[in-house]
Amino acid sequence: MYIIINLLLQIKISLLSWISSSMVALSFYFVFSVLSGTDEAGSTGPPPLLLVSFDGFRADYLKRFPMPNLKNLYTQGVLVEQMTNVFITKTFPNHYSLVTGLYAESHGIIASNMYDPDTKKHFRVSNNTDPLWWNEAEPLWITALDAEYKTAAMMWPGSDVLIHNRTATHYLPYNSNMTFRERMGNVTKWLTGDGNEEGVKFAALYWEQPDSSGHKYGPENTTMMGQTLKQVDDDIGLLMSQLKVAGLWGQINVIITSDHGMTQCSPDRLIRLDKCLDPDNYTLVDVTPVAALIPKQDKTAVFNLLKDCHLHMTAYLKEDIPERLHYRNNRRVQPIILIADEGWTIVQNGNVLPRLGDHGYDNSLPSMHPFLVAVGPSFRQGQRISSIESVDVYPLMCHLLAMNGKPNNGTLSRTRCMLAGEKCWDVPLVIGLVVGVLLLLTTVTCEFLGWRRPRSIQDFQRLNEDEDDDDPLLE
Repeated sequence: MYIIINLLLQIKISLLSWISSSMVALSFYFVFSVLSGTDEAGSTGPPPLLLVSFDGFRADYLKRFPMPNLKNLYTQGVLVEQMTNVFITKTFPNHYSLVTGLYAESHGIIASNMYDPDTKKHFRVSNNTDPLWWNEAEPLWITALDAEYKTAAMMWPGSDVLIHNRTATHYLPYNSNMTFRERMGNVTKWLTGDGNEEGVKFAALYWEQPDSSGHKYGPENTTMMGQTLKQVDDDIGLLMSQLKVAGLWGQINVIITSDHGMTQCSPDRLIRLDKCLDPDNYTLVDVTPVAALIPKQDKTAVFNLLKDCHLHMTAYLKEDIPERLHYRNNRRVQPIILIADEGWTIVQNGNVLPRLGDHGYDNSLPSMHPFLVAVGPSFRQGQRISSIESVDVYPLMCHLLAMNGKPNNGTLSRTRCMLAGEKCWDVPLVIGLVVGVLLLLTTVTCEFLGWRRPRSIQDFQRLNEDEDDDDPLLE
């Protein structure tokens, strides 16, 4: 029996030693991998990387609508079923987060409509090329230039702006009349290069569907959204076809994703600010579903009128915005913000619903989450991951390009399992299993020790003896 006990103790000691050495090795492996990168193509450098965004592609569209080309794509690579994006869940903030790895409060593009109190300037989607707004961060197509890579950006928000006095090697400003085929054709030429110039190492491509249809019809209109998503799927098929014709397929890493989802709105779910507050008391910077207000007089008095304005709207003073939203540490965040509940629309007055589908709501809502698909020589095949954060895409892309990125809010640890040739450790699971085994061994060892200990009648009689009250109950 003592041989069994000694064996159990030796197993326990060995497990503890293995945990210690494994954690050290795992930490070294993570640090070394992040610092060194991976050069899949040897002396020729890493494969080119193409990032594509289909605006407003809600994650569950993949389950609700048939998309054979997209399914064919992710069966050859990795599917991230949903991605937690940044607040507010609007187009400009989230597209800049994808290429900087920063929360909106850190990169400065906090909304589609902004006011800068220092410069007294206003930002609108139709007036957004002033470098002032974009210079608080640096997108990947700029940083990669320092790695001596050529880069390209096709209509990606901010790509036609002189950010830190530079643009991508190739870019085109937004033009809604240019078809997806035309955009992809230009990107393919930039990737392949010509006799005079080598191809770009990183390219980003933006497409405005299914966002446009989502706003017009709402995501619950299965007929119209089905037609739109069929066209989106055809565009994905076209993307694959053009890359194959150019000889790039299998030689290039491709990430297809989106900025946000979409939810259904209704004229029955309107929140009218004028019912709570006279418009003379504030300046409205942005409206819905996250309204941004500048009080003209007493901020506290204005806030008190708004905090109980509507059951389906939450008012925050800037300093009280929840930390999880990462949205209060920037001068462009206004003194008061109002966040509508999912599906509710904030208006100043009237009964007109601006759009049947909308986004911008709390980024914890599944309806706001986009998806991500990755395929190429650097990715695993047939892999599914339940969730990552959108800020994780940036460090992943830097790793794929074997380059050092700028400081960011993301982490490679959440995307490492997507990569081919990488050891995929589920650290919490491993630690949990080992601790469980140790607890079991400890219990069994104690049971054996207790079972082997001789007991006599006197052990129990002591409770009734009064001869020596100073004796311990247990020896």
